[in-house]
Amino acid sequence: MTIVSPSVLAADLLFLREEFESVVQAGLTSVHLDIMDGHFVPNLSYGLNMVHAVKRFGQLKFDVHLMVTEPERYVVELAALRPEFITVHYEATNHLHRLIYRIKELGCKAGVSLNPSTSPEVLKYVWPDLDGVLIMTVNPGFGGQQFISTMLPKIAAVKEVTSDIERPFFIQVDGGINLETGMAAAIAGATHLVAGAAFFQSPDRAAFAQALQLAP
Repeated sequence: MTIVSPSVLAADLLFLREEFESVVQAGLTSVHLDIMDGHFVPNLSYGLNMVHAVKRFGQLKFDVHLMVTEPERYVVELAALRPEFITVHYEATNHLHRLIYRIKELGCKAGVSLNPSTSPEVLKYVWPDLDGVLIMTVNPGFGGQQFISTMLPKIAAVKEVTSDIERPFFIQVDGGINLETGMAAAIAGATHLVAGAAFFQSPDRAAFAQALQLAP
């Protein structure tokens, strides 16, 4: 079953508890948190206060996607909140291997996010240390963008190169996910899908979630 995590970035922050409750009512168990600093990506989102809010809600697991410069500054406090995993951008750090090890030393699973123009080849020497990859299917920093269909072969390539890893390994896909693109991403090899506007704007969130969960 494909893991579906609604992106809190697309939720109505004025009714945050109700939005979290709707995720639970839709039969989902986790949400996706994007932390943006206005430097690595043009937009600002929310900070660690939102992670604390999900933690206080108490009924949802969560993962954190750091779209920030100097992600090293955030991982200690984030790890203390026990996310399912923390993903950092390959493009945001000069010391990727050290950062992966630091996240794992703190007791969390570590993933690396790749922008659309970044090849999976850059991860050649860190595959053995990773717990997963987040493949961006839009350029990061803005919601509501159109899915970049040329990322499907990239998803398949990551699936192939990681097929020999003998432990749980996630391939998360984020950006422009709706029923059609989510199905295509799952067929290509995605294990986790992040749905933002398509989930929160759906007239039947439970039906939407179930359809994506049952994607191949």
